[in-house]
Amino acid sequence: MAHMAQDTTQDIAADIAADIARTVPLHGIHVPLVTPFTRSGEIAAEALAALAHEVLDGGATGIVALGTTGETACLDEAERDLVTGVCARVCRERGAMLTVGAGAVGTRAAEASLAALARWPQAGAALVTVPSFVRPSAAGVLAHFGRLAEVSPVPLVVYHIPHRTGQPLDAAALRALGSLPRVAGVKYSTGSVDQDAVELLGNRPAGFHVLAGDDVYVSPMLAMGASGGILASAHLATERFAELAAAWRAGDGVRARALGHALAGLSAAAFAEPNPAVVKGVLHAQGRIPSPDVRLPLLPASRTAVTSVLERLAALEEPLAGQPRGK
Repeated sequence: MAHMAQDTTQDIAADIAADIARTVPLHGIHVPLVTPFTRSGEIAAEALAALAHEVLDGGATGIVALGTTGETACLDEAERDLVTGVCARVCRERGAMLTVGAGAVGTRAAEASLAALARWPQAGAALVTVPSFVRPSAAGVLAHFGRLAEVSPVPLVVYHIPHRTGQPLDAAALRALGSLPRVAGVKYSTGSVDQDAVELLGNRPAGFHVLAGDDVYVSPMLAMGASGGILASAHLATERFAELAAAWRAGDGVRARALGHALAGLSAAAFAEPNPAVVKGVLHAQGRIPSPDVRLPLLPASRTAVTSVLERLAALEEPLAGQPRGK
């Protein structure tokens, strides 16, 4: 009887998790927006709103506020509120998905960070990084997210990026996280398409979304069944990244492979220097933000890096693999 009760409880939890995931539109391409600055170093709110509209016009499913690409660690509290407010307003106007970066190394501080999201009813999910520096066990990470899932006003997307956190997690640990109620997905950023990615995508919890977080590898991740991606490079070629996701979803492997290789080259060039310096340099060169500036300890991108990306963007306008664009 005890086993039957335990099985029933687990089944109910799985059903709840799957229901939550189905209501959170985490498919497709989500753009983690840069935080544009004015020449005097303040947030360029109008440029931020324009970027949000532009990527949504280009086919993005949603945007991410306060991600790593947004230089969140270099913003003060008032600036983070400003960025979130601008993004929330655009998503309300457009009916688009808004994910907001939140969390902290300590669980109590992470709870407070998530509680603050209640001020933003447009937020559909929180992107929460695996605790960095303290290096808890896999069981500790599970307990951390279990507690956050209980108190968060929105579903969680686990941000798994071990080269920043120092905390590797295998497929079994990620499946355990994905089985928690109110954990809707994972941003998978291990720096490769590794064995754990293969195992996770081959046997993920019902309704649990795996989102590619390494831009270079989005095409193979989509080919293996990822729901979509959170991609800084998609600032620069939103339509093409959305086209890539649609091609894999439609089973058009020939088109998807050709486009995926071209976009991988673009992404590699965009990450040739610390993110988001090159993306900002290109956006400024295109006249889309008022300054290419990033905040220390980051440095602005070199002219060489920006030029390389601009050349790759121009090449994307040419037909791929002998096919007309969009065919």
